[in-house]
Amino acid sequence: MKAAIISLRSLSSKWVYEAMKRYFDEVDDINLKDIRVNITGKGMEITYQGKPLPKYDCIYAKGSFRYANILRSITKEIYSECYMPIKSEMFSIGHDKLLTHIELVEHKIPMPATHVTSTIEAAKEMLENVIYPIVIKFPQGTQGKGVMFADSYSSASSLMDAMESLQQSVLIQEFIDTGGEDIRAIVIGDKVAAAMVRKAKVGEKRANIHAGGVGEGLVMDAHSQQVAVNTAKALGIDICAVDMLETPKGPVVIEINLSPGLQGITDATGIDVADKMARYMYKKTQERKGVVSKEQPTAQELIREVEKKTEKQLQQVISCLELRGERILLPKMVTTATKFNDQDEYVIEAEEGSLKIKKFS
Repeated sequence: MKAAIISLRSLSSKWVYEAMKRYFDEVDDINLKDIRVNITGKGMEITYQGKPLPKYDCIYAKGSFRYANILRSITKEIYSECYMPIKSEMFSIGHDKLLTHIELVEHKIPMPATHVTSTIEAAKEMLENVIYPIVIKFPQGTQGKGVMFADSYSSASSLMDAMESLQQSVLIQEFIDTGGEDIRAIVIGDKVAAAMVRKAKVGEKRANIHAGGVGEGLVMDAHSQQVAVNTAKALGIDICAVDMLETPKGPVVIEINLSPGLQGITDATGIDVADKMARYMYKKTQERKGVVSKEQPTAQELIREVEKKTEKQLQQVISCLELRGERILLPKMVTTATKFNDQDEYVIEAEEGSLKIKKFS
């Protein structure tokens, strides 16, 4: 099977490319900046380095918010032809914090209270009625850029004055104090493949690794994992990062990232996230093509299979019973196979020539 990764060739993308080569027969490393989309009355044509983009069984397209439009254009044209972990419309929605919030609220994903206005003047009026401190965000931005904090009306109003010249809408969001910590979970399919706690450096509220934060590996509780997975499912995305805050009422989602950096979480957890991504894409591509996986069983699976066969053999052993007065003593192999003990209760069914013992539950 033939695959490609379309990216800006960051280090994380190179890791995924190398991992994909371990699974697919052929993998192309395509620079997003060398792709052109030609739209005419007859349709769309996608070219790479002046030639039509080849056909692939799997394409992993990724890039920053600045390339959202071309990513959507590329994937819109070829989404139906191969497996892709991100739907085309999600490059517009997922790279816009407001659109992401609107999409997630429809699926009842827990999030901080968020406000948006059409003008800076309207935002200033809203500042008179919010509880401080607050978070002010631009709708687009990654790595913690475009995220500001204000602890009073005067500081928030000053930030609004500075942003007015940029002629951008802003989001006003409640501030949840977590001591400068947040959680990043990498969701792959229906599982959290890896997670870490990110801790902001001294004097900084943003916990992003690119903003100087430090990551520590984390085993998330089942509920938090489900919130992360549900967030990705709500957006129709198979691979992404979900950023969350842990609150007394449970986790809340603050952002999703379609092109997460892998260095920090790989170092923090020791998990080869790039390999997990590549392996998942390979399996989904197989499923799409109707190919049955011939994956070898793991050592643990082989051991369990042997145990099952051993248990079955024990159940079929013919043995004499030892009688002591009116009591029946069962052979040791019976308690070994059934794991019966004297602390539990059991249901016993007895009739001539037959005895059934089952744990009471």
